[in-house]
Amino acid sequence: MDLGLEGRTAVVTGASRGIGLAVAQALAAEGVRVLGAARTISPELEKVSAATVSADLSTAGGAVAVIDAALAEFGGIDILVNNVGGGDAAELRLGGFLDIDDEQWRKLFDLNLFSAVRTTRAALPSLLERRGAIVNVSSINAHLPTGGPVGYSEAKAALTNLGKRLSEEFGPRGVRVNTVSPGPVGTPLWLAPGGFGAKVAEAQGIAHEDLIASMAEQFGATSGRISEPEEVAALIAFLVSDRAGNIVGADHIIDGGTVKTV
Repeated sequence: MDLGLEGRTAVVTGASRGIGLAVAQALAAEGVRVLGAARTISPELEKVSAATVSADLSTAGGAVAVIDAALAEFGGIDILVNNVGGGDAAELRLGGFLDIDDEQWRKLFDLNLFSAVRTTRAALPSLLERRGAIVNVSSINAHLPTGGPVGYSEAKAALTNLGKRLSEEFGPRGVRVNTVSPGPVGTPLWLAPGGFGAKVAEAQGIAHEDLIASMAEQFGATSGRISEPEEVAALIAFLVSDRAGNIVGADHIIDGGTVKTV
């Protein structure tokens, strides 16, 4: 399907790997000029991006710098994909509520919520002028709050709520805002040695490769497998296109049937 995105411009945050990289690749394949932003710019991101910015999106300065760079490079922004999220695996603690201090809460909200607040605020004047589109990448943890580190699910729930607020305020003015909420995805977050998945495996007392092999079963995925980054990226590319012109303010779950509630 031709999505009609040729010649448009996009900012993708957290774009060096995983879902963000897959989104940058999918949009570039549709003829979009992509500015990819991440703390560390990967060779794969360099290859597909019209421009890249190394920035810490968890800070106000980093978020604004990314949007300023996109405006300088492209002259305007048609698409904003707020994908950056998760957390530093080395710093995340997996204990219960009483085990977690304010610092983890603060870091998770800065990265998973306020990064989107700040980039969106900076990009909206251009998005309004161009009647653009925003996709916020949240998580099924927004619906299953006990499934992640303390503070993460809560930040993602706030991000999902932010998407609805933005869609109500700016949808009538031509900016479509939607949310995509993946379940577990085959990204370095789960698969990389020493990453978050390895930390979860250690907490469970099993080998990392055994956790990877059993993830679909552990999460109760009806499909029998976890999602791939390219599948999430394909959904996002569709949502920012005119083919999805009347999809506004929706939360699209892509989780292989993990969430069982209606």
